[in-house]
Amino acid sequence: MVDKSLENDKTRASAVLVMIQKLYVIERKAREECLSAQMRHKLRLDEALPILNELSKYIADNRSQVLPRSPIGKAFDYCINRWDTLMNYLKDGNLEIDNNLTENAIRALALGRKNYMFAGSHHGAENIAMYYSFFGTCKKHNINPQKWLEYVIRNINDTKKSQLKYLLPQFIDKNLLV
Repeated sequence: MVDKSLENDKTRASAVLVMIQKLYVIERKAREECLSAQMRHKLRLDEALPILNELSKYIADNRSQVLPRSPIGKAFDYCINRWDTLMNYLKDGNLEIDNNLTENAIRALALGRKNYMFAGSHHGAENIAMYYSFFGTCKKHNINPQKWLEYVIRNINDTKKSQLKYLLPQFIDKNLLV
């Protein structure tokens, strides 16, 4: 939204975009250094919080100087209305600054949505969604979905009900999938 404001108010929009880019540099640094959630949390408090404070002050100082329905006014309002949600990522190093990873992970679901109408039944569509979810989780955790599914099929009958959680891709011991 801010990038659309460049044509309307290049000075303000550019200032905001520079601050946002700094936040993404911090996130890139955390990824490249393979920081743990605790270390990401500390990095964000040390480096991202001052930038977010600067951004908040900039928006507060400039909001009253722009037309509410102008592109930059809409961008400021959008940011103000979502500020608390944005700040949540500072509280937990497991959280991402945006939802790009999630959107990329569910893209196949969105593209195939029309096909689910032909799953045969509501139950069939639920099953398809469940498998997409399992396989998407495998992908996120660098697990071969075929090896995971083979392991689960071989072991599910011998697994206690209270231990079924440990067959899920996000909890499984990867060493078992050889």
